[in-house]
Amino acid sequence: MHARFVRSAAVAVAVTGTLTWAPAASAQPSEPPPSVSAALAETPAPDAGSVEITTKDAAGDVIPGAAFLLLDSAGQEAGRGKTDAQGKLAFPELAPGVYRLKETATGSPIHEVVADQDVIVTPGATTRLTITDPFKAAKVLLQAKDDRVGNLLPGATVNIGTGDSTLLTLTTGAKGTASGKLPVSSRKTQFWVQEIKAPAGYDLYKPSKKFSAGPGAPVTVTVTNAKTATDPKPDPSDKPTHKPTGTPSTPADKPSSRTGGAQPSAPGTNTPDADSSSTAAATPVGDSTPKAPAGSLAHTGADATPWIAAGAGLLVAGGVTLVVARRRTADGSEPDDSGTAS
Repeated sequence: MHARFVRSAAVAVAVTGTLTWAPAASAQPSEPPPSVSAALAETPAPDAGSVEITTKDAAGDVIPGAAFLLLDSAGQEAGRGKTDAQGKLAFPELAPGVYRLKETATGSPIHEVVADQDVIVTPGATTRLTITDPFKAAKVLLQAKDDRVGNLLPGATVNIGTGDSTLLTLTTGAKGTASGKLPVSSRKTQFWVQEIKAPAGYDLYKPSKKFSAGPGAPVTVTVTNAKTATDPKPDPSDKPTHKPTGTPSTPADKPSSRTGGAQPSAPGTNTPDADSSSTAAATPVGDSTPKAPAGSLAHTGADATPWIAAGAGLLVAGGVTLVVARRRTADGSEPDDSGTAS
């Protein structure tokens, strides 16, 4: 309050017999007009800042109804609110400094809240942030089954992924099942499953299967395996690595090409088979015997039959003479040099 002196009246003061004049003073308050006070109250401090956030998901869609809490450096609440239909929320008139932003709810059943983060407020500026809420992971149940009887099989290992990325690896346990959480990037994401290790006693399931999954939704993936064959068929590509060195012998019931096609002798006779070479030697030069025409059967050696018969007769005659000589000797007579008894 300022004091203001006002000359109101003259006061006579007697000083050593002299009459003088002295002014009288009064104080009055000095206040600004009401209109000026109202304008000062509505104007923010010139060094205040603000925070504006926009909330989206991994697919780029805005998320309305997401709740946030803003804390100052002392841990005191500096503001709270929810995103509007455009996914936006603002915290105005903040003193410069570092704040802590917490998402307390997404307002969506298929989204997850993000981790807390620090926000820096600068004097006279607006700090803009984009918050991306991830989708909830899909719940995957893996089953490995026998392709014939449907029994669950332990020990099957598979990779699950999308595109060129592997996101999850699962191995079936003692009950033939395994479970896990599969991260998704949209409301319906396509995945593939590839078996990399077969159960004991089964063949690997080589084809790659495809399936789709949504945020927070359960999905069952099944791979089937066939038993390993106990008696595998020979591989047609397997061939002997060596070749037989000898030639097979000629069967006994077939004529040999070396003998010129000689036939065996008739049963019951002691006549040996005739050789074509001996027959050819015994044939006189210039023999008038007609030759077999071209295309006839092979020479059988029948031309040697008279010679063989003559030889057999000589052998029989000699045997009879020897028997007679021995009988005479038994009678006591001495044989002479000619082989006849005296």
